[in-house]
Amino acid sequence: MMRPVAILISGRGSNMSALIEAAAADGFPAEIALVISNRADAPGLANAEANGIKTLVIESKPFGKDRAGFEKLLQAALDEHKIEVICLAGFMRLFTAEFVQHWYGRMLNIHPSLLPSFPGLDPHGQALRAGVKISGATVHFVIPETDAGPIVMQGAVPVAPDDTSETLAARVLGVEHQIYPQALRLLATDGIKIDGDVTTSTAGVDADDSLIAPMVI
Repeated sequence: MMRPVAILISGRGSNMSALIEAAAADGFPAEIALVISNRADAPGLANAEANGIKTLVIESKPFGKDRAGFEKLLQAALDEHKIEVICLAGFMRLFTAEFVQHWYGRMLNIHPSLLPSFPGLDPHGQALRAGVKISGATVHFVIPETDAGPIVMQGAVPVAPDDTSETLAARVLGVEHQIYPQALRLLATDGIKIDGDVTTSTAGVDADDSLIAPMVI
């Protein structure tokens, strides 16, 4: 039985599109049942509707700092559509600890860095200023702390000597679109177990696979 998923967006929803595309394939264990935006002008809404996904706008701006008031409406919508899993895809609104705890183990986020390195804003700029040679993206369970929580899946890309924040972001985005659907697949099939601050999964790992940067020829 497919698990109903809500994707929360605030903008164009690039990762939302990757999740919708993956979920449309035969045998995918989750159904994108609802896309919710806290902004009526989010471009991702039109994309979701074009793919036949029900959309809903719950404007957060009128609530100001009243997160609980916003979350009351959000939770009512999630309950109405019998949502079992939440995927955050560029959702620019912080949650209360109570809401996060209610959805613990059932709410995923993706961040464009290899957490725990470079959380927060401008992760690509942080990576470039640190001089790392490999960067990437992380899918993790959401906890009250920002860009934290047990890590579900990561993907890595090399950092080029002439990279800017924009070129690195574009390269990392490609791996984001690969790992987010796979992380959702694992969650929807109960393939992830949380043990304290870490996870284990039924997915295999090729211990001989490696990414080395820069390459010496």
